[in-house]
Amino acid sequence: MERIVYLERESIIADVRRPACDHAWSEYARTSQAEVEARLADATIAIVNKLILDAETIARLPMLKMIAVAATGTNNVDLDACRARGIVVSNIRGYAVHTVPEHAIALMLALSRNLVAYRNSVQAGRWQESEQFCFFDHPIRDLHGATLAVLGSGSLGDGVVRLAEAFGMHVLKAERKGAPVCRPGYTPFAEALAAADVVSLHCPLTPETQGLIGANELRAMKSSALLINTARGGLVDEVALVAALREGWIAGAGFDVLTKEPPREGNPLLSPELLALPNFLLTPHVAWASRPAMQALADQLIDNIEAFARGEPRNCVV
Repeated sequence: MERIVYLERESIIADVRRPACDHAWSEYARTSQAEVEARLADATIAIVNKLILDAETIARLPMLKMIAVAATGTNNVDLDACRARGIVVSNIRGYAVHTVPEHAIALMLALSRNLVAYRNSVQAGRWQESEQFCFFDHPIRDLHGATLAVLGSGSLGDGVVRLAEAFGMHVLKAERKGAPVCRPGYTPFAEALAAADVVSLHCPLTPETQGLIGANELRAMKSSALLINTARGGLVDEVALVAALREGWIAGAGFDVLTKEPPREGNPLLSPELLALPNFLLTPHVAWASRPAMQALADQLIDNIEAFARGEPRNCVV
């Protein structure tokens, strides 16, 4: 019998069916990092989202046979430690191929059309004081005809490409930073960055992509460019981004992620001054969280567990 422990049940809003296998099920609405080891003491299958399962924690969980990650990213799990123990690690794939690209495009539209700035002006009475039917205090740009550089060519990046092309954008798929050879159909990283009116990030967070966009990259972008990040906070140097927005290296940024979540005091992107800027939009890691996407995630999560129980593990990272 499998002993399944779900540590972060409130991290999704969905109907999570019970697996069709012999099992005992325990779930917790929320779990602090300090509670992880005790709650998984007898577990053979752990369901986690963002909680960290490092090598030290895994070593103290002798019964553990599977980690079912209720997300696509697995950077919170020590994969080498799992590989050494023969622990299967599965993740969720393809569930957010519509919702994340739509969120990325929504951020592009809001920034390109200065929606927040216009809303603020209307709230301040500017329209009521206008001598004509409209006013032009904030520049508006179309996505049509603009150049989009997409960094990351998985299902989410490809979904953004499809929507962007439907808007009439010219799309560049950026090659990996530092790649010795540029693949057919890709544009060298530095060239794509310099040419883009919008840069959209869709990379996993790995040691190679940590700090992918720093001060040098932000300075290399057009001063009129936008930076969109619906992937992982650690891809971008947040201190450098603050400087870029304050000093006009780029025109704006739309983010759905931060380096540490939930954020605590001290994150530079949470300063009241920055959040008050109409050219910086920050949403709380919800690009993935449409109700249909969350239900698809929940269904696939249990599919992964059932496949493991049958001896046919799927969606395996390890």
